[in-house]
Amino acid sequence: MENLAQFEGMMLIVGFFLAMTLLMFTFKKRSQTKEEFLVAGHSAKWLATAFSMAATWVWAPSMFTASEKAYTQGFAGVFWFVVPNVLTLLLFSFFASKMRTLRPDGWTFSDYVREKYSNRVHNMYLIESFGLQCCSLAVQLLAGATIFHKVSGLPFFWTTVILAVIPLIYSVTHGIRGNIMSDFVKMGFIVLVLILGLPIMTSNAGYDTLFNGLGGFSGGFRNLLDANGIMVMLSFGIPTTIGLLSGTFGDQMFWQRTFAVEKDKVRRTMITAAFIFAIVPVSLSIFGFFAAGAQLHIEDTQLVNVGAVIAFTPKWFLYLFFLLILSGLISTVDSIMCAVSSVAGHDVVQRIEAATGWKCDAVRMARLSIFIVAVLAIAIANIPGITITYLFLFYGTLRSSVMLPTIFAIKGYKMSERGMFYGIMTSICVGLPVFAVGNLYGWVPMIVAGSLLSIGASGIMSRVMKDKTATI
Repeated sequence: MENLAQFEGMMLIVGFFLAMTLLMFTFKKRSQTKEEFLVAGHSAKWLATAFSMAATWVWAPSMFTASEKAYTQGFAGVFWFVVPNVLTLLLFSFFASKMRTLRPDGWTFSDYVREKYSNRVHNMYLIESFGLQCCSLAVQLLAGATIFHKVSGLPFFWTTVILAVIPLIYSVTHGIRGNIMSDFVKMGFIVLVLILGLPIMTSNAGYDTLFNGLGGFSGGFRNLLDANGIMVMLSFGIPTTIGLLSGTFGDQMFWQRTFAVEKDKVRRTMITAAFIFAIVPVSLSIFGFFAAGAQLHIEDTQLVNVGAVIAFTPKWFLYLFFLLILSGLISTVDSIMCAVSSVAGHDVVQRIEAATGWKCDAVRMARLSIFIVAVLAIAIANIPGITITYLFLFYGTLRSSVMLPTIFAIKGYKMSERGMFYGIMTSICVGLPVFAVGNLYGWVPMIVAGSLLSIGASGIMSRVMKDKTATI
């Protein structure tokens, strides 16, 4: 595998940082009030927000797991990654539109829960939200640092720091509107590079190589319904589907855009985002099929996409591909930072003011939260032996703990405060550890049980359990 020199890798990162800095200077300067910083004045343009939604959904797993699954588990693995990803955004569009109708000038979904139920239910949503954002941010830093360290030799730790600092600088200055507009540019660049790369790779590798790779490296994963296909469904498909379907419902990144976009364009925004996003995992899965069909021996399967690019494209395209990876990673990183800031700048500030009577500066609190979560994410990304796929499945299961209560609340179904509190606690404290242990030892029944328990306990208990008193 031909590697980039350390100097080349660093210049790509520096060039990306300078491009983002120059882009920020082109944005119209606005007074960073709480409403502007956290929800873009509830007036962000729908097409730019659709690109931002797609870019936010293009997290590390979309760029790395899609190729890895194509290489290791062929069409079966790709199916159980791509289809749930796209369906999630389509499903979310209907609930997001309903939520915006319920709260046209809302801030966060967790605050809606606080208003309807109680502070302690709100506490569970805050635990889920901040835990999710820390782990999600760590995945992006882990993915970016892994690829730059292994291909160019850049120091792993300092690369995680740099990848956190780049978006942190403009996130703390421009808030969600700057995030949306920069995502629009980054997602456009990602799509253009993939459209350019696919014919180059096809020309050099050939259609036969692509066809031969549909079964993965071993050739045994073409069929969804044979023994291998069922195994992929149980060990990866079901946990992934649960994690993804709950992804948007339990993630403030998407609720923030729901409340930021023009209020009559919410559904259109989400549906458009789904189809823009689909270009990325489908294209990168094809990269994995080429690698499998050519029987490329790639020791670290997380880097299959890079291996395919090095094998089947010229050196100049490798530079573009690294900028593509940076664009995808940073798009999600800055979205996570903005999501953290919105929960801290609104929910946490509201709770502090109610409890103490002190008047808090919401924008300052929002900015402080970004720094704190960035530090925690850097620490998580540097845990020895941690992997992208494992962290992805872990935090996907974490956010599934609030999926059903969230859907029930939007639909107006009757739930008890007591059931919501203990249900979410059970999902997190019981379902998540079961899932984690199952993954640690590779025991499929335990993985499936943990996933189902995480999503089911909170939903069932919120509907079945009764409050001890008539009032909350």
